[in-house]
Parts: sequence; C-alpha cells; structure tokens
Amino acid sequence: MHPTNPSQTLDLILNLLPLLLLNTLTIKSFLTRFQTLRSKLTHLNTSLSQISSTPHFSSNPLLLELLPNLLSTLQNIQTLSNLCNNPSFNGGKLLTQSNLDIASSSLSLHLHDLDLLLKSGVLHQSNAIVLSQPGPNSSKEDLSFFIKDLFARIQIGGIEFKKKALDSLLVLLKEDDKNSVLVAESSDNNNNIGYLIHLLDANNHSLIRELAVFAISILSIASDFSRKAVFEEGGLGPLLRILESGSSVVKEKAGAAIEAITEDPENAWAVSAYGGVNALIEALRSGSPATRKHASGALKNVAGVEEIRSTMVEEGAVSVLIDVLGTGGPAEGNAAHCLWILASAGEDFRVLIVKEGGLQRLLQLIQEPPNPETLEHVLRTIYALSDSLLTARALSSSLGFLSQLAELIRQGNSIIQQISVSLLCNLSLNETSKRAISGCMGSLIKMLEFSKPIELQDHVARVLVSLLLVRGNRRDFSRDEKSLSRLVHMLDPKNEGVCKKFPILLVSALAAGSGHGCRKRLVAAGVCQHLQMLADMEVAGAKKALQKLAGNRLKNIFGRTWRE
Repeated sequence: MHPTNPSQTLDLILNLLPLLLLNTLTIKSFLTRFQTLRSKLTHLNTSLSQISSTPHFSSNPLLLELLPNLLSTLQNIQTLSNLCNNPSFNGGKLLTQSNLDIASSSLSLHLHDLDLLLKSGVLHQSNAIVLSQPGPNSSKEDLSFFIKDLFARIQIGGIEFKKKALDSLLVLLKEDDKNSVLVAESSDNNNNIGYLIHLLDANNHSLIRELAVFAISILSIASDFSRKAVFEEGGLGPLLRILESGSSVVKEKAGAAIEAITEDPENAWAVSAYGGVNALIEALRSGSPATRKHASGALKNVAGVEEIRSTMVEEGAVSVLIDVLGTGGPAEGNAAHCLWILASAGEDFRVLIVKEGGLQRLLQLIQEPPNPETLEHVLRTIYALSDSLLTARALSSSLGFLSQLAELIRQGNSIIQQISVSLLCNLSLNETSKRAISGCMGSLIKMLEFSKPIELQDHVARVLVSLLLVRGNRRDFSRDEKSLSRLVHMLDPKNEGVCKKFPILLVSALAAGSGHGCRKRLVAAGVCQHLQMLADMEVAGAKKALQKLAGNRLKNIFGRTWRE
C-alpha cells in the first residue's frame, strides 16, 4: 500500500530512480527498449527534482493521485529490469517486449502530466490546494492563475477532478465574456483549448464530453479572439461530428459554436473540408428547434462560399430550406436568408428554388407576414428570383402579391419599403395592376423626398412614373395636397436633398395626357415658378417639363412676370 502523503511518495520514488538508472546500464537484452527507458527516467529525475524544490508540492491534490501511480509504474519497471538482468531468465521474449512497451508508454504519460504541472506554475502558489472561484473584481493575475489550475486539473486529474474543473470553468466563462479571452490567451503557451477539443472525442466519458462542448460553445460565441483560437485548434471538425451523433442538448451547443465559427468567411470554407454540409442539413431537417436555428444559421454563413453552394444543392439543402419556411422561429428567417443568397448566386439556383416550390411558399409567407427581419429576407429572395423572366411574369400577373407589396410600402419599415419598391421596379405591370396599387403613391413620394442613396430614389421615381402613366392615378395624385406639396418642395432649388431630375420626371408624367385639371392644380401649387428657376439654371429636363405643363403662352407670361 502506497503512502498517502505526496512528500513520502516522492521520497520513495527518488530513492528508487538511481537504482533503475544503474540497472538500465547493465542489461544486455532488449537494449533499444532499455535505452529509451533510461532516457525517460533521466527526464523524470530532472522533473521530480524541480517538483521537490517547489514550496507547496506536498499539498497539491493532483500529486496525491499522480505520484502513487508513478511509483507503481517504476516498481513495475524495476521488476522487469531485474528479470532481464537475471542470466537464468528464459521467459517469453514477445511477452517481455510487450510488458516493457506498456511500462514505457505509462512512463511517458506520467512525464507529460508532471511537465504540464510544472509548466502551469500552480506548484509555486500557496493557495494551490483549494482554489475558490474568483469574484467579479478579481485581478487579471488571480484569474490567470485560476485558469492555469483549472486546466492542470482537467488534463491531469481523474473524472471527478475533470468534472469539477470543467464546472468551475463554465461558471467563469458565463460570468464575463472577457474571461474567454483570458482562457484563449492562456492557451497560447499551454494549448488549453486544444485539450478541451480533445475532450470532444467519443472515447471520453460522456459527462466530460458534454461539459467540454458547453465550454467550447461559450468560447466560440464570446469573442472573436477565443472563437479564432477554437477554429485554429481544429475545433470545427469535432463539433460537426457531435452535431451528427450527440444528445439533443449537446447538439444545440455544438450547433451554436458552429454557427459562430462560420460567421467568419475565412472559416466557412472549412465546413466542406470536414464534410460537414450534410451534417448541417440533417440537423436542420430533424433537430430540435434550437439546433435547427443554429444549423440554418451555419448554412446561411457557408452559402456564401461558391464550392459549398454546389455541395448544398447536391445534398438536397434547397428542399429542406423551403420546408422550414412557414414553421416560424429563427430557423425560418435563416432559411429565407440562405435561399436569398442561393437565388442571388445564379440562374440555376433560381430555377431549382422555383421548381422545388420555393416561390409559392415565399408568397404564402407574405400573406401572413412573419417578423420584420424574416419578412425582409423573404422579400429579398423573391426579388432575386424575379431576375428570372418567367418568375417576373408570374409575379407581375399576381394582383394579390402586388397589393401586398403596395401595403408593405404603405405600412412597412424603411427596409421593407425599399425592397418592395425595388421588387416593383423588376416587374412589368398592366394598367389594371397600376390602378389597383395606386394607394401607395403618397408613401412613394414621401420616400423620394427623404430616402438615400440615389439608387433608391431612382427606383422610387421609376415606380411613380410608371403608376402615373394611368390617367386616374395622375388625377388622384394631383388632388392629394400632401403629395403635391412634397413635389413642390422637392422642386425648390433651395432644397438640395433630392436630385432634381426625379421630381422633374414626375412633373412630366403628371403633365402628360389630356388632363387639364391636373395641370391646373400643379400650376396653382407653384410648380411653374420652381421649374422656371431650374430651367434658368439649365437643369436637365426642366425646360421641357415647363413647356408640357404651362404651354408657350403661360410660360411667357410667368417668365416675364417673375423676371420683372
């Protein structure tokens, strides 16, 4: 029975080591194996000398477990060396070789643990036995030492040591995102994160594996620095494997880590390298709501990589993404976003999405609008699909869809309004449709007055001009005092917020046709005065619009009066 005091055990080991070293010099058989053992024993002698010189080694609980196991290994080596030194020994050669290899392997593991313990520096601290969880106001030095001690216990200790250390690590990581950076920084010298990733291996105890996944998930989400460390230590591959075979809770945490890691485009490509596209699709198809959220988020992230897009199609991702539409929740928004990326990538993707029923599902979503963020992705996907001629024709002939767009322009937030306007620009509307959606003209003129950038103003102006080709719409617009007032304000040369070509185009559209009442209302509102000033400034289109609106006689009268 081994002594329970680390100091006593260390004394026994230090007394035994010189004898073993001497024995290895005299053995004639298995020379190569004993030379290797001698090298390791020499290394061990150096490490133990360093440990014995630290002031608090005898109170370290890890040594209480490690040293007795080391002593057993050394006693086994002593037995083998005595056996091989006996001239009358005629035992089995293969069995002896095997026993020597096992002993040498065990000695290597002990050396690794001792070196790690020395490297951590915890043996030099007086509080190395019972380390309390650092408080919120703890210094960086205290936190760093606590982290070193935790990882020493995780790597050297048994199941209970590992479990308690991982529990403490999780508390520390959840307490403050800044602690994740400290953990990642400590990994630079000690490969701590690399060891956490090693714990994800299926051969490890299920509880330890689960706790390690939780810790890696937090590290992946907490900061760019710690996320980068997880990726660079090879964490993505094991996380994808867990997504395929772990428990529901573990899959959720692994999915969250994968989603966070793939947010960096430089990391996203690696999903394909690890063969993880199918794992993400399967998690989206059959996972829990939380797992589906993260799997769809990761697919959205990796869809930006050209090679992965092709793999996604081959693995059947499009149909699975479409199935998610209408289910509600974050996964629905991510799925719509992913489909938008695919639809924007080329005609082949657009054809496949429509063939799989994606357009119908997207149009159904607009009828009962989801949350604004999801609705935004739905509209962007439809906009991308409208680049296909057949889809654009189908949308142009759907009065229900067009009415929904008009309502979104009237009631939606600014982003929804902008996408809806861009969508209308992609469509060819007949007179009936233009008349049906005329109720959004007031919102359009307001957008034209206040929207930026100029590309958006151009889209708004194009839609308005298209609607004003209908006589009834021109009449309604000119009778709307607010819309007319906004148009006059935009024409004012003093108002530099709107490019003048857009309101000039609207005046030309309003002055077209045979509606004298419309022109009279424009003149009465003061449009001609601003147009004349713009014409004098040689602003493109102003003179022609003035001629359309006022005619030559009125133009001369107004011009002479204003100049006088």
